[in-house]
Amino acid sequence: MIDIHLSGIDDETRMRLLPKEQEMIKAWEDEGILLASYIKSETPGIYLVLMAEDKIDADKKLSTLPYYPYMKIEMIGLR
Repeated sequence: MIDIHLSGIDDETRMRLLPKEQEMIKAWEDEGILLASYIKSETPGIYLVLMAEDKIDADKKLSTLPYYPYMKIEMIGLR
């Protein structure tokens, strides 16, 4: 599971990158890479349940997202 907090992204940049971010997330859902996602209600961010071999693999996948430069990431392994 991945706890993502967005930091340092202004509204204009966030809105400009949002369509591509959503497109990639939808593709991950369709491919079975993303099992669940939960948008945080109190802070800018999201929780993702992502299929990955390990933290390196998860980070490699996350690094392809447009919001990646603005992400503070905490990874929690699940069984």
